[in-house]
Amino acid sequence: MQDRCNIRSLLHITELLTLRNNPQHPRVLANEMLATRLAYAAGLPVPLTEVVEVSDWLVEHSTELNIQLAGSVIRCQPGLHFGSRYVVDPLQGQVFDYFPATMLDRVRNLEAFAGMLVLDKWTGNANGRQAAFWRRMRERKYTVAFIDQGYCFNAGEWTFPDYPLRGVYAHNEVYATVNSWESFAPWLANVENMHQDQIWDCAAEIPPEWYEGDLAALEELVRCLIERRRIIRDLILAFSMSQRRPFPTWREAA
Repeated sequence: MQDRCNIRSLLHITELLTLRNNPQHPRVLANEMLATRLAYAAGLPVPLTEVVEVSDWLVEHSTELNIQLAGSVIRCQPGLHFGSRYVVDPLQGQVFDYFPATMLDRVRNLEAFAGMLVLDKWTGNANGRQAAFWRRMRERKYTVAFIDQGYCFNAGEWTFPDYPLRGVYAHNEVYATVNSWESFAPWLANVENMHQDQIWDCAAEIPPEWYEGDLAALEELVRCLIERRRIIRDLILAFSMSQRRPFPTWREAA
Protein backbone atom coordinates (compact mmCIF):
# COMPACT_ATOMS: atom_id res chain seq x y z
CA MET A 1 0.00 0.00 0.00
CA GLN A 2 1.35 3.41 -0.97
CA ASP A 3 2.41 6.12 1.47
CA ARG A 4 -0.53 8.49 1.45
CA CYS A 5 -1.73 11.59 3.24
CA ASN A 6 -5.35 12.24 4.12
CA ILE A 7 -6.09 15.82 3.03
CA ARG A 8 -9.89 15.74 3.21
CA SER A 9 -10.10 18.43 5.88
CA LEU A 10 -7.70 20.66 3.97
CA LEU A 11 -9.15 20.52 0.49
CA HIS A 12 -12.79 19.88 1.45
CA ILE A 13 -12.91 16.88 -0.88
CA THR A 14 -12.85 13.19 -0.23
CA GLU A 15 -9.41 12.27 -1.49
CA LEU A 16 -6.15 10.47 -0.80
CA LEU A 17 -2.85 11.91 -1.95
CA THR A 18 0.21 9.95 -3.08
CA LEU A 19 3.18 12.27 -2.71
CA ARG A 20 5.61 12.94 -5.54
CA ASN A 21 8.57 12.64 -3.16
CA ASN A 22 7.43 9.31 -1.73
CA PRO A 23 10.34 7.03 -0.68
CA GLN A 24 9.46 4.30 -3.19
CA HIS A 25 9.99 5.90 -6.61
CA PRO A 26 8.64 8.89 -8.55
CA ARG A 27 7.26 6.47 -11.14
CA VAL A 28 4.88 5.06 -8.54
CA LEU A 29 2.63 8.05 -9.24
CA ALA A 30 2.81 7.42 -12.98
CA ASN A 31 1.98 3.77 -12.35
CA GLU A 32 -1.01 4.67 -10.21
CA MET A 33 -2.44 6.98 -12.85
CA LEU A 34 -1.75 4.83 -15.92
CA ALA A 35 -2.90 1.50 -14.45
CA THR A 36 -6.00 3.02 -12.86
CA ARG A 37 -6.98 4.77 -16.09
CA LEU A 38 -6.47 1.53 -18.04
CA ALA A 39 -8.56 -0.37 -15.49
CA TYR A 40 -11.33 2.19 -15.82
CA ALA A 41 -11.18 1.91 -19.62
CA ALA A 42 -11.52 -1.88 -19.26
CA GLY A 43 -14.69 -1.45 -17.19
CA LEU A 44 -13.24 -2.30 -13.78
CA PRO A 45 -14.32 -0.70 -10.48
CA VAL A 46 -11.52 1.68 -9.51
CA PRO A 47 -11.52 5.06 -7.76
CA LEU A 48 -11.60 8.30 -9.71
CA THR A 49 -8.14 9.80 -10.06
CA GLU A 50 -6.76 13.25 -10.78
CA VAL A 51 -3.53 15.21 -10.76
CA VAL A 52 -3.57 17.39 -7.62
CA GLU A 53 -1.46 20.52 -7.40
CA VAL A 54 -0.15 21.27 -3.91
CA SER A 55 1.12 24.82 -3.41
CA ASP A 56 3.90 26.12 -1.19
CA TRP A 57 1.26 27.81 0.97
CA LEU A 58 -0.61 24.55 1.54
CA VAL A 59 2.59 22.72 2.48
CA GLU A 60 3.56 25.50 4.89
CA HIS A 61 0.18 25.58 6.61
CA SER A 62 -0.57 21.83 6.66
CA THR A 63 1.44 19.77 9.10
CA GLU A 64 -0.48 16.67 7.93
CA LEU A 65 1.22 16.80 4.52
CA ASN A 66 4.08 14.45 5.32
CA ILE A 67 5.21 10.84 5.20
CA GLN A 68 6.27 9.11 8.41
CA LEU A 69 8.91 6.52 7.66
CA ALA A 70 11.04 4.58 10.17
CA GLY A 71 10.79 7.28 12.79
CA SER A 72 11.54 10.15 10.40
CA VAL A 73 9.17 12.65 8.82
CA ILE A 74 9.40 13.54 5.14
CA ARG A 75 7.68 16.81 4.29
CA CYS A 76 5.56 17.01 1.17
CA GLN A 77 7.13 18.85 -1.75
CA PRO A 78 5.00 21.40 -3.56
CA GLY A 79 4.01 20.44 -7.07
CA LEU A 80 1.86 17.86 -8.82
CA HIS A 81 0.77 14.80 -6.85
CA PHE A 82 -1.53 11.85 -7.49
CA GLY A 83 -5.03 12.13 -6.05
CA SER A 84 -7.34 9.15 -5.62
CA ARG A 85 -10.91 9.71 -4.47
CA TYR A 86 -12.28 7.61 -1.62
CA VAL A 87 -14.59 4.87 -2.85
CA VAL A 88 -17.21 6.24 -0.45
CA ASP A 89 -17.26 9.27 1.81
CA PRO A 90 -16.35 8.06 5.35
CA LEU A 91 -19.29 10.08 6.65
CA GLN A 92 -21.68 8.21 4.37
CA GLY A 93 -20.48 4.62 4.56
CA GLN A 94 -17.90 2.04 5.62
CA VAL A 95 -14.69 0.90 3.95
CA PHE A 96 -12.60 -2.19 4.76
CA ASP A 97 -9.30 -3.27 3.20
CA TYR A 98 -9.77 -6.78 4.59
CA PHE A 99 -12.86 -8.90 4.18
CA PRO A 100 -13.27 -12.41 5.71
CA ALA A 101 -14.03 -15.25 3.32
CA THR A 102 -17.20 -16.06 5.26
CA MET A 103 -18.67 -12.70 4.22
CA LEU A 104 -17.82 -12.76 0.53
CA ASP A 105 -21.41 -13.68 -0.34
CA ARG A 106 -22.24 -10.10 0.67
CA VAL A 107 -20.04 -8.62 -2.09
CA ARG A 108 -22.26 -7.73 -5.03
CA ASN A 109 -19.49 -7.66 -7.68
CA LEU A 110 -17.17 -10.44 -6.56
CA GLU A 111 -16.73 -11.56 -10.19
CA ALA A 112 -14.73 -8.35 -10.79
CA PHE A 113 -11.70 -10.04 -9.17
CA ALA A 114 -11.39 -12.10 -12.35
CA GLY A 115 -11.42 -8.92 -14.38
CA MET A 116 -8.77 -7.31 -12.20
CA LEU A 117 -6.61 -10.39 -12.64
CA VAL A 118 -6.63 -9.62 -16.36
CA LEU A 119 -5.43 -6.09 -15.67
CA ASP A 120 -2.77 -7.13 -13.16
CA LYS A 121 -1.29 -9.76 -15.47
CA TRP A 122 -1.32 -7.32 -18.37
CA THR A 123 0.43 -4.57 -16.40
CA GLY A 124 2.85 -6.86 -14.57
CA ASN A 125 1.74 -5.95 -11.06
CA ALA A 126 4.61 -6.92 -8.76
CA ASN A 127 2.50 -6.58 -5.62
CA GLY A 128 -0.39 -8.57 -4.21
CA ARG A 129 -3.77 -7.31 -5.39
CA GLN A 130 -5.19 -4.69 -3.02
CA ALA A 131 -8.93 -4.12 -2.71
CA ALA A 132 -11.35 -1.95 -0.75
CA PHE A 133 -14.77 -3.29 0.27
CA TRP A 134 -17.32 -0.56 0.85
CA ARG A 135 -21.00 0.06 1.41
CA ARG A 136 -23.15 3.09 2.07
CA MET A 137 -25.18 3.41 5.24
CA ARG A 138 -28.23 1.12 5.35
CA GLU A 139 -26.95 -1.00 2.45
CA ARG A 140 -26.56 -4.68 3.13
CA LYS A 141 -24.32 -5.55 0.19
CA TYR A 142 -20.71 -4.44 -0.20
CA THR A 143 -18.96 -3.41 -3.40
CA VAL A 144 -15.31 -4.08 -4.15
CA ALA A 145 -13.06 -1.44 -5.70
CA PHE A 146 -9.44 -1.98 -6.63
CA ILE A 147 -6.78 0.32 -5.22
CA ASP A 148 -2.98 0.71 -5.08
CA GLN A 149 -1.66 0.26 -8.60
CA GLY A 150 1.78 1.68 -7.74
CA TYR A 151 3.62 -1.61 -8.27
CA CYS A 152 2.22 -2.27 -11.72
CA PHE A 153 4.97 -2.35 -14.36
CA ASN A 154 7.27 -3.72 -11.62
CA ALA A 155 7.19 -0.48 -9.60
CA GLY A 156 9.95 1.92 -10.67
CA GLU A 157 11.65 -0.57 -12.98
CA TRP A 158 9.11 -0.52 -15.81
CA THR A 159 9.87 -4.13 -16.66
CA PHE A 160 7.71 -7.25 -16.77
CA PRO A 161 9.22 -10.19 -14.82
CA ASP A 162 6.11 -12.35 -15.06
CA TYR A 163 5.64 -14.79 -12.19
CA PRO A 164 2.41 -16.78 -11.68
CA LEU A 165 1.74 -15.58 -8.13
CA ARG A 166 2.36 -11.88 -8.72
CA GLY A 167 -0.55 -9.49 -8.95
CA VAL A 168 -3.10 -11.87 -7.43
CA TYR A 169 -5.35 -11.58 -4.39
CA ALA A 170 -4.25 -13.35 -1.22
CA HIS A 171 -7.27 -15.67 -0.93
CA ASN A 172 -8.60 -18.09 -3.54
CA GLU A 173 -12.19 -17.59 -2.42
CA VAL A 174 -12.53 -14.43 -4.53
CA TYR A 175 -11.95 -16.55 -7.65
CA ALA A 176 -14.60 -19.12 -6.75
CA THR A 177 -16.86 -18.05 -9.62
CA VAL A 178 -14.19 -18.64 -12.30
CA ASN A 179 -15.11 -21.72 -14.33
CA SER A 180 -14.23 -20.80 -17.96
CA TRP A 181 -12.81 -18.05 -20.11
CA GLU A 182 -16.28 -16.52 -20.01
CA SER A 183 -15.60 -15.68 -16.37
CA PHE A 184 -13.05 -13.13 -17.58
CA ALA A 185 -15.47 -11.44 -19.96
CA PRO A 186 -16.06 -8.65 -20.72
CA TRP A 187 -12.82 -7.34 -19.21
CA LEU A 188 -10.51 -9.61 -21.21
CA ALA A 189 -12.20 -8.63 -24.46
CA ASN A 190 -12.08 -4.95 -23.48
CA VAL A 191 -8.32 -5.13 -22.94
CA GLU A 192 -7.52 -7.30 -25.96
CA ASN A 193 -9.60 -5.04 -28.22
CA MET A 194 -8.64 -1.73 -26.65
CA HIS A 195 -7.61 0.71 -29.34
CA GLN A 196 -3.95 1.67 -29.23
CA ASP A 197 -4.87 5.36 -29.21
CA GLN A 198 -6.80 4.85 -25.98
CA ILE A 199 -3.72 3.37 -24.30
CA TRP A 200 -1.54 6.20 -25.58
CA ASP A 201 -4.09 8.76 -24.36
CA CYS A 202 -3.99 7.31 -20.84
CA ALA A 203 -0.20 7.66 -20.80
CA ALA A 204 -0.26 11.17 -22.26
CA GLU A 205 -2.08 12.47 -19.15
CA ILE A 206 0.86 11.65 -16.85
CA PRO A 207 2.91 14.70 -15.72
CA PRO A 208 6.50 14.37 -17.04
CA GLU A 209 8.01 14.89 -13.57
CA TRP A 210 6.42 11.62 -12.46
CA TYR A 211 8.68 9.70 -14.84
CA GLU A 212 11.64 12.08 -14.61
CA GLY A 213 10.95 13.46 -18.06
CA ASP A 214 12.10 10.23 -19.72
CA LEU A 215 9.64 10.25 -22.60
CA ALA A 216 11.45 7.45 -24.39
CA ALA A 217 10.94 5.16 -21.38
CA LEU A 218 7.24 6.01 -21.24
CA GLU A 219 6.82 5.34 -24.96
CA GLU A 220 8.59 2.00 -24.61
CA LEU A 221 6.30 1.11 -21.70
CA VAL A 222 3.22 1.81 -23.80
CA ARG A 223 4.58 -0.21 -26.72
CA CYS A 224 5.18 -3.14 -24.37
CA LEU A 225 1.62 -2.87 -23.05
CA ILE A 226 0.21 -2.94 -26.56
CA GLU A 227 2.21 -6.08 -27.36
CA ARG A 228 1.55 -7.80 -24.02
CA ARG A 229 -2.15 -8.09 -24.72
CA ARG A 230 -1.27 -11.17 -26.77
CA ILE A 231 0.03 -13.08 -23.74
CA ILE A 232 -2.57 -12.23 -21.08
CA ARG A 233 -4.32 -15.58 -21.49
CA ASP A 234 -1.00 -17.44 -21.14
CA LEU A 235 -0.26 -15.55 -17.92
CA ILE A 236 -3.69 -16.40 -16.52
CA LEU A 237 -3.16 -20.05 -17.43
CA ALA A 238 0.19 -20.01 -15.62
CA PHE A 239 -1.57 -18.75 -12.50
CA SER A 240 -4.30 -21.39 -12.84
CA MET A 241 -1.67 -24.14 -12.89
CA SER A 242 0.37 -22.72 -10.01
CA GLN A 243 0.55 -24.26 -6.55
CA ARG A 244 -2.38 -22.03 -5.56
CA ARG A 245 -4.79 -23.92 -7.90
CA PRO A 246 -7.11 -20.89 -7.75
CA PHE A 247 -9.90 -22.12 -10.05
CA PRO A 248 -10.13 -25.92 -9.82
CA THR A 249 -13.44 -26.27 -11.67
CA TRP A 250 -12.21 -24.28 -14.65
CA ARG A 251 -8.89 -26.12 -14.66
CA GLU A 252 -10.57 -29.53 -14.78
CA ALA A 253 -12.88 -28.40 -17.59
CA ALA A 254 -9.91 -27.11 -19.57
